[in-house]
Amino acid sequence: MAGLLSSGGAVDGGGMEIEGKVALVTGSARRLGRAIALALAERGAELVVHYRDSEREALEVLARARRFGGKPIAVQGDLAVPETAAKILEAALAAFGRIEILINSASVFFRTPLDQVTVADWDRVLAVNLRAPFLLCQGAAAAMRRQGRGKIINLADIGGSQVWADYLPYSISKAGLLALTRGLAKALAPAVQVNAIAPGVVLLPDGASEADCRRAVDRIPLGRLGSPEDVVRALIYLLENDFVTGEVLAVDGGQRLFG
Repeated sequence: MAGLLSSGGAVDGGGMEIEGKVALVTGSARRLGRAIALALAERGAELVVHYRDSEREALEVLARARRFGGKPIAVQGDLAVPETAAKILEAALAAFGRIEILINSASVFFRTPLDQVTVADWDRVLAVNLRAPFLLCQGAAAAMRRQGRGKIINLADIGGSQVWADYLPYSISKAGLLALTRGLAKALAPAVQVNAIAPGVVLLPDGASEADCRRAVDRIPLGRLGSPEDVVRALIYLLENDFVTGEVLAVDGGQRLFG
């Protein structure tokens, strides 16, 4: 019965409306982050676009987002630098005074066979893929708690649970992100819901060949690659549902079933 007290005594206030909410999406100039950012702008969110090197692409996202009536901003920063998280959040709060949605989408991904992993490789992957999301969540959560509401979604990977031998720093960073998601869901309840999405192959790496595509499809029970839109639909569900937290939603066509 909608609107009545739940068994825990909290009032059911319904799901979040995306329209008018301030959404920060890291790594949103290109690839999956771009698709997420534009989907939120299309639904009426005020957008904070983060990028590292892709200034031209970030400006394109801003131009497209403005067509939906918002006043998006872009913030440049290298997430391997600890101070960048605070810089991005300060820019968002200076522009809009609040932040309701944080999407940690930015990550680095490159092959790292065990005998070739350097300290610099390890530090960069863990800094961008795990430390930066933690710092962004920590800062955003303070604002969200003051507002009384917020949503955080971390873009993980099925590699965080399968653990790929030639991508150990990456897999470890994503496994840590899954643990961070669950821990934050406990720490920030009930005002802030924290969830993760673990995509499978929704975009092949730049420069992938047709043979790479066929090999990827052969490992997916549903027999096709995914798409950014598949992830966007999962993300919108998590944003609009206020009774899901600490969840890791796999969007992988069943690939995780076979390791």
